[in-house]
Amino acid sequence: MSDELVCHAYRARAAEYTNLLGSIEDMHEMDRQRIAQWAASVPGAVLDAGCGPGHWTHFLHQQGIDVSGIDLIPEFINTARSRFPEVPFWVGSLRSLDIAHGSLGGVLAWYSLIHLDPAELPEVMAELHRVLAPGGHLLIGFFEGESGLPFDHAVIRAYFWSIEQVSQLLQDAGFAVLEVETRHDPPNRPHAAIVAIAGTR
Repeated sequence: MSDELVCHAYRARAAEYTNLLGSIEDMHEMDRQRIAQWAASVPGAVLDAGCGPGHWTHFLHQQGIDVSGIDLIPEFINTARSRFPEVPFWVGSLRSLDIAHGSLGGVLAWYSLIHLDPAELPEVMAELHRVLAPGGHLLIGFFEGESGLPFDHAVIRAYFWSIEQVSQLLQDAGFAVLEVETRHDPPNRPHAAIVAIAGTR
């Protein structure tokens, strides 16, 4: 799905989204534990890729992590800058990051790839690999299910992905999968997270 379509949909509902899901207290306790544990092992600066209104970025900053956030939606970035002025945020696309090759120790992509069409995932995963130093860590969160199956997300169409498919795409992009986590707690959609490490180029 094009950045323009996703941006248009989220801009129309940015304030609503922030009110409902823009606080770390609104996040699942197990997600907070997972992300904090992951961040503690990251060897360098971290990018919160698709940071939304900045709550996870600020959470990482509070853990003492050198972190910045990027998002496609200007309203999210304006809100994040206002709420967390001590953290750097900027508007940009995950398809083409204005970040030097191999300059990051970690990338958090927490539910920020869910609107990508199946054919678009390899391009974005390759870009995330490009900005990570060898040995850098990636943490992805997504909806687990039949790979590439679309569903009506509250904002705009999103996709389920299987552990097997995401793991293969990560390997194809130069990552090695380290950890896999799943959680099924109805009525929420099934959750999955994968930790991967960037290989040498």
